[in-house]
Amino acid sequence: MKVMLINGSPHEKDCTYTALTACAKILNEDGIETEVFWIGKKPVQGCGACGGCARLGRCAFNDIVNEFIEKAQTSDGFIFGSPVYFSGMNGSLMSFMDRAFFAGPRHPAGNPFAYKPAAAVVSARRAGTTSALDQMNKYFLHGQLPVISSRYWNMVHGNTPEEVMQDEEGLQIMRQLGRNMAWFLKLKEAGQAAGIPLPQQEEKRIATNFIR
Repeated sequence: MKVMLINGSPHEKDCTYTALTACAKILNEDGIETEVFWIGKKPVQGCGACGGCARLGRCAFNDIVNEFIEKAQTSDGFIFGSPVYFSGMNGSLMSFMDRAFFAGPRHPAGNPFAYKPAAAVVSARRAGTTSALDQMNKYFLHGQLPVISSRYWNMVHGNTPEEVMQDEEGLQIMRQLGRNMAWFLKLKEAGQAAGIPLPQQEEKRIATNFIR
């Protein structure tokens, strides 16, 4: 089993990375493979609402998002990490998630996200963490990804990796998140081995408008 940890920070090995690797360490100890996927420093194009993914089976903007969608096919769970910008996730990660969660389900190999557990992790100097978490969790709720919790909100505090390492409560939250993710993955595997199928989907999605 494998969990992909998506580092949405423009800094490859800073505070967000420190939080994610605290989760990864526990997952590895529980026998779960991990990979940290950094979205990089380059600007990430927002969704152009072009509908190209429906025709192409991938995002029309062929960049880091499509690379992630391909890797997501072979991942069993996801932890998305972001620094807090103005009480929300940073802009590059928001564009990344907008496109990944819209184009991903249209991939010819199938939806790489549905029924795979996911969690959000945020890093901040001081505040804005809970609203950033709320924003990120909405992608999982929309995409039918079971949301993994810890023993408190999934956040760490600090201006530098060294300060994050002093946030004992935050690091404990990351460790428990890793344990909870590993536990869920093993339960899912056991259920599949016992012949429990994934939930049945209604064939046609109902979409209604408020304006008639």
